[in-house]
Amino acid sequence: MIELKKSSAFSGPKGPVVLVIMDGVGVGKNPESDFVKQSNTPNLDWLREHALYTELRAHGVAVGLPDDGDMGNSEVGHNAIGCGRVFEQGAALVGKAIATGAMYAAGSVWQELVSNVNAKNSTLHFIGLLSDGNVHSNINHLESMLRKAKEQGVKKARIHPLIDGRDVPPTSALEYVERFESFLNDLNADGTVDYCVASGGGRMNITMDRYNANWDMVKRGWDTHVKAEGRMFASMKDAVETYRQEIPGILDQDLPAFVIERDGKPVGPIVDGDSVIFFNFRGDRSLEITKAFEADDLKEFARGPKPDVLYAGMMQYDGDLGVPNRYLVTPPAIDRTMSEYLSNAGVKQLAISETQKFGHMTYFFNGNNSGKFPTETWQEIPSDVCPFEDAPRMKADEITDTVVKAIESGEYQFIRLNFPNGDMVGHTGVVSAVKLAVEAVDEGVGKIIEALKKTNGILVCSADHGNADDMCELDKKTGTLVLDAQGKYLPKTAHSLNPVPAIVYDPSGTANAHLAEVPKAGIANLAATCITLLGFEPPEDYAKSIVTVG
Repeated sequence: MIELKKSSAFSGPKGPVVLVIMDGVGVGKNPESDFVKQSNTPNLDWLREHALYTELRAHGVAVGLPDDGDMGNSEVGHNAIGCGRVFEQGAALVGKAIATGAMYAAGSVWQELVSNVNAKNSTLHFIGLLSDGNVHSNINHLESMLRKAKEQGVKKARIHPLIDGRDVPPTSALEYVERFESFLNDLNADGTVDYCVASGGGRMNITMDRYNANWDMVKRGWDTHVKAEGRMFASMKDAVETYRQEIPGILDQDLPAFVIERDGKPVGPIVDGDSVIFFNFRGDRSLEITKAFEADDLKEFARGPKPDVLYAGMMQYDGDLGVPNRYLVTPPAIDRTMSEYLSNAGVKQLAISETQKFGHMTYFFNGNNSGKFPTETWQEIPSDVCPFEDAPRMKADEITDTVVKAIESGEYQFIRLNFPNGDMVGHTGVVSAVKLAVEAVDEGVGKIIEALKKTNGILVCSADHGNADDMCELDKKTGTLVLDAQGKYLPKTAHSLNPVPAIVYDPSGTANAHLAEVPKAGIANLAATCITLLGFEPPEDYAKSIVTVG
C-alpha cells in the first residue's frame, strides 16, 4: 500500500483543507476581454491582497498537451490537479500513435475494423468532433485515418461530423467544412472509393452529452447517425448555411441535426456488418454514445434494434468500467493519485460539484477511474437542463451551502469542489451572463472563507484553465479587440491560454505558510500543496508544493 509520511513541520489544521476549483476562471491579459476582472468579485479581490497569491500555468505542456499553443481543458486539468504530476494526454498520445504507425499496426483494433468491412464489403463510419481544437478531437487525426483506410482497401466510408464552435471560434464551422469537403473530393477523385459526410449537427445539440445530464442529446445523435432520420440536405455546407439563415445568430455548437442525401435517400445509415469509430479521444462526452452502441439493454432512451457492428473509441474512456470494449490508442496510465494517498492515510474526503462537472471532481480527478477510494464521499447536485446563459448562477448556491455544512460538521479533513460557472457560461459567449456567473462563484468563495474562519481550516483556491477571462476575439498581432461590421466585438467561447490564480488562505495562521520558489509552477503543483497543508510530506515525484509550512 502506498503511504504518506506525516510532516515534522506541521501536523495539519484543526479544520479541513478545502480545494476550490473555479472552473474557467483565469487571469486575463486584456481588461476589455477579461470578464473575470469586469465582474464584481470582492472576496477574490480581498484574497489577492491578504492571502498567499500566485499564478499557475494551466495549458500546453504544463498539463501534458503537445504544445504551449494548446489551450488547457477540464479533463487534463483535473487529471493534473488530482495526480500531482504531468502525463502525456490524449492529443499527444494519439498524434504519436498515428505518426509512428503504431495505431495501424498488424493485430491492432484498427486492423480488425478494416478487415471487417473489407471482408463484408460494408462501410467504415467515423463519428466525432470536426475541428482542430485538440480538446476532444483533431481533424488531422480523422484525415489521417481516412487516408490509411483508402490505402488499405476500404471502399466505402461515411463520416458523421459534430460541429464545434466551442473549442474553436463560435462561428468557424465553414472553415472546417470547406477544408474537409475538399479533402474528401481529393480522396474520391480517382474513382476507387466512395467517402462522404453522412450526418451531423452541433456538439451541444446532439450526441456529445456527458454525466447523464441530457440523454435526449444522445437520442437525437443516434437517430441522426444510425437511423439516418432527420432533415435532409445535399451537403454539410448546405446544412450549415441553411440553418444560419433560418436561425440568425445561432452558434455552431447549437446547430440542429442534419442528414445528407443522394437521390432523396440518406447516404449513410449505420447497419449490420459495418465498423464504427468514435474518433474523440476525450472521455467525458464519449461515454454515453459509446454505451448506446455497446449496451445490450439500454434504458436511457428508446434505441430500437442495435445494429451488429464493430465499434471502437479513439481511446479507452473509462479504465474501471473497461469502456469501450475496443479502442485504438491506450490512454495514459495515471496512478498514485492524491485521493489514493489520502485514503490510505485515513483522511476523510468529500468531492462535490453539480452534474456538469461532477465527473471532473471524481472520475478525472482520480486518474480517469470511476471508482471511489474507501475514505471518499462523492456528492452530485443535479444540474438544470437549460441554456447556461439563462441560469448563470447554475448550482453555485447549492454547492456552497453543502460545502459550508460539511466544513462545519467536522466530518471531513479534505473537501474538493468545482464551481462550473466560469466555464459553462463562458462557452455561451453571452458576456452579461458570464459576469453573473463569476459573481456567483465569488459569493460562494466568500461563504466558504467564513466557514473556514470558524473552524480553523485552510482554503486552496485555483482553476483548471481559463475561459471567462478571455471572452472576445483579439487580433493576434496587436492584441486589440476584433470588431464586426456593426462595430460589435466578436465573442470568444473557447478556453484561454492564460494562467490561473492560486490562493492559499489560512485564517488561523497555524500552518505558518509562505510561498515557495517553484519555477514554472503549474496546476499539477496543487496536489503537493494540499498534501503539505494537510500535514503530510508529498511523494517525491509529485510537482512541488507552492507553499512551505512550519
